[in-house]
Amino acid sequence: MTITTRESVSGFIASGPQLSFTQNGDARFYARVGQEHARRKDDGSFTPLEPTFTDLVMFGKSAERAYAQFQKGDAFIAEGQARTCTLTVDSNPVQRDQFVARRIGHDNNLTTYVVDRARPQTDIPTPAAASEKTIGEDPI
Repeated sequence: MTITTRESVSGFIASGPQLSFTQNGDARFYARVGQEHARRKDDGSFTPLEPTFTDLVMFGKSAERAYAQFQKGDAFIAEGQARTCTLTVDSNPVQRDQFVARRIGHDNNLTTYVVDRARPQTDIPTPAAASEKTIGEDPI
C-alpha cells in the first residue's frame, strides 16, 4: 500500500486567528500566514528578504482546536491543499489564494513545548452515570 501524501505549508501566524461559523454552523478558522525568505550569499551568510503571505483556513473540529492552540507569531506546519477562491471586495470579485488545512501543528524546529500524552476524556456518559444523575433530581 502506498503512503498518502498531501501538500503542506510552513510559516508563521501573521494575524490574530479568527473563529467564525459557516451558514451550516460549521466552525471556520482563519489566519493570515507568512513565510520568511532569505538569499544565500557567497560567504555562506543569508540576507533576509520580504516575507510572502497567504490566507489559511480550516473547518470543523480541527478549526476549533486550531483556534484554541494558535496565536499570532506561532510557527506552524500544516497539511492540506492550496486553492484560489473568489471574494467580493467593494462589490468587485477578487481572486485570492488560500491554503485549506486539514491538519496543523506547531513547528518543533522553532517552538518549545511540552507534549501532553494523557488520553482525552470523553463526554459520553455511561448508562450507570446517566441513571445516577437523574436519581433525586427535580424534573422541572
